[in-house]
Amino acid sequence: MLLLVSGASGVGKTTARLRARASLDDTFEDAELFTFGPIPPVPTIAWRQHQVEVAVRRALALSTEGRHLLLAGDPIPAGEVLAAPSADEVDVAVCLLDADEEAQSTRLDARHDPMEIRHLHHGFAAWLRAHATDPGHVPEAITHDGWSEMRWERWTGRAPGPEWSMTVIDTSDLDPSAVGARIVHWCHAAVAGEAPVFRAGWHQAAQ
Repeated sequence: MLLLVSGASGVGKTTARLRARASLDDTFEDAELFTFGPIPPVPTIAWRQHQVEVAVRRALALSTEGRHLLLAGDPIPAGEVLAAPSADEVDVAVCLLDADEEAQSTRLDARHDPMEIRHLHHGFAAWLRAHATDPGHVPEAITHDGWSEMRWERWTGRAPGPEWSMTVIDTSDLDPSAVGARIVHWCHAAVAGEAPVFRAGWHQAAQ
């Protein structure tokens, strides 16, 4: 299974992965996109989506061993993983880490993130919040200038429905240890079928 922790900058994705890693056994491998190759000087949407496919293929390889990939750290929306060419062959669970604007800004301030792009981080967080429940919400936010091999037709144009479901954790008032513990619990729940999972071929069964 591919376990995606999604979220905008400042919500705690990388910290959650590092905290969770210490509590997960070796049936779980954790990664960020840089794990699969160097980040270019100017990362593009198309580059990110190609790297997502590399991660999906790694999850597929792990699945043959009964293992799982926890992908957390990069601002990867659920729709990008689900549209990756090979994603139709693997189960995908998605957890969106969210935070209110005040908490997100406080964390971005702590890492000296430029104020002139703060509105972009807030806007992307708002888009991800909507994307978690509605696949039809401004899909061009990630399809425009995307990688040509992506299979957007799996979910673009869909109305909200029970097949489009993921876990959302509000990290606004949680410390890093608490977020890490929530991610560990979610990983185990998803693998056990006790949290939302996009099963391989989900888009065909839902049509």
